[in-house]
Amino acid sequence: MAEKKKGIREISPIDVYKLLPRTNCGECGVPNCMAFATRVVNGEAVIDECTPILDSKHKDAYAQLAELLAPPVKAITFGTGKTATIGGKYVLQRHEFTYQFPPPIAIDVSDDMDEKEIKARVHDITGFTYGYIGRTLSLDVVAVRSVTGDAERFGSTVKLVAECTDLPLILCSHNPDVIKAGLDIAGNRRPLIYAATRNNWKEMADLAVRYGCPIVAAAPGDLTLLRSLVKTLESCGITEIVLDPGTFGDEGLAGTVYSFTAIRKAACKDGDPLFGLPILGTPIAVWTGQELSEDQNRWQEAYTASILMTRYADLLIMHSLEGWTVLPQLIWRFGLYTDPRKPVSVDPGMRTFGSPGPDAPVLITSNYALTFFTVESDIKSAKIDCYLIVVETGGLSVEAAVAGRYLNAEKIADALHESGIKEKVSHRHVILPGLAARLSGETEEASGWRIMVGPRDSSGIGKLLREHWPPREDS
Repeated sequence: MAEKKKGIREISPIDVYKLLPRTNCGECGVPNCMAFATRVVNGEAVIDECTPILDSKHKDAYAQLAELLAPPVKAITFGTGKTATIGGKYVLQRHEFTYQFPPPIAIDVSDDMDEKEIKARVHDITGFTYGYIGRTLSLDVVAVRSVTGDAERFGSTVKLVAECTDLPLILCSHNPDVIKAGLDIAGNRRPLIYAATRNNWKEMADLAVRYGCPIVAAAPGDLTLLRSLVKTLESCGITEIVLDPGTFGDEGLAGTVYSFTAIRKAACKDGDPLFGLPILGTPIAVWTGQELSEDQNRWQEAYTASILMTRYADLLIMHSLEGWTVLPQLIWRFGLYTDPRKPVSVDPGMRTFGSPGPDAPVLITSNYALTFFTVESDIKSAKIDCYLIVVETGGLSVEAAVAGRYLNAEKIADALHESGIKEKVSHRHVILPGLAARLSGETEEASGWRIMVGPRDSSGIGKLLREHWPPREDS
C-alpha cells in the first residue's frame, strides 16, 4: 500500500479513510472510499473530489484532512485570473512521490526600458510557446525590476506591463517606496513582492500586510539570517513567504546548490516549518557578476537555471529570452514534473490523416507520447493520407514495448480488429515500425494482414510510401 511522507511521519490511505464520510457513493469516480483514499495518498486525486466531505456537517473532518495532507513545503499562489502556484512539495526525490506544481519561469522587464521596448519584450514573453509531445510549453510570469530606483518610473512601468499582459507579476526592488508605487498600480493583481531583507523588512512587511500580497524573504548566503527573517515576518502576520537564499553563479554555484538542498531537507526530513516554504532561484543574477560576453552570460544562466530547477527551486527569475536558453528549461521542467510512475502516453485507437481512400496506407505505432507525436509530425510533413493504428503499449516506446512484450502480434491483431480498419480500406497490408520487424511473421499469422516493415525512423515513412506503395499483391 502506498505511503507518503509528510515531514518525518508517514501518511497511509487508512489515515485518510478514517476521516472520509465512508458512504462508498462512487461520486468521486472510484467504487469505494478506501480506493479514493489510496488515490489521494498517491497524488492521483484531491480531497475536494469527494462530494460528501464538502458538506458543512463534515467541516471538522475536512479541516483535519487538509492539515493531514498539507505538504511539508507550503504551496503559495500569487496573481489573479492567471495565477502561479509554487511550492507544495512532499518529498526530496521525484521517484518517492510525483512532484507537484512545476516551477514558473519569470522573465524580467526593467524600468530603464522605453515604452516600445517594454511592449515588445512583454509581447515576446507572452508569445513564447513550444509544442512538445502534445503539450504547449510556455513562460509563466513577468518580473518587473527597478533599475532606476525612481518610484514614479517604476509605477509607470508596472502600469504598462499590467496593461500588456494578464500573467502574474513579481515586483522587484529593495526600496519600499518603489515597491509601494508598483503596488498602488497593480496591488489588486496580488503580485509577489521581492524582497524583504534585514534592512527593510519592517516597511516591506507593512506593504505585504496592507496589500495582501506574498513576499520574498532574501538573505543571500546566510541561512541563519534567512530563518530569522522568516520568523520575524510571520510574527507580523504574514503567512505567504518565499525564500531567497541567494543565487551565486560560477564558483558560487556549489554553495547555492548546498543552500537550496539544506533548506529542502530541513522541510521534508526534519519538518522545519520556517524552511517549509517555496524557494526562489534567480539565475538572472549571473548578469550582475563578472564581465562576460552576452553569450557567456546566457550560457551560464541556462545551466544555472537547469541545476536549480533540479535542486528544489520552486520559482525562477531569468533574463534571457533566446530560444536556446529558455526552451531547454521548459522541456526539462516538463520531464522533471512528469509522474515517473506513469509514462507519458496518448489514447490508443485509430487516427486519420488527410483524406485517405480505400487504397490508403495503414500504419502501426505505440501509444508512447513522444513516439506518437514524432510519427504524427513526420506523416504531416510528408503530406501522407493514411490511417495510423495506435496500440496500447503501457506508454512505452516501440523498441521497449517489443522487448517487454507489451507490443506483440496478438495486441496488434486486436488493435486492427477493434479499430474497424477493415471497413475503411480495400487491401490487407499494414506497415509495422522498423523496430518491431521481428514481429512480422507472428503478426501475419495472428491478424491475417500482410506485413510491410517500415523504417526504423519515422522520418523515412514518406520515402517508403513513394517507392513501395501500393504494394504488389504477391509481396
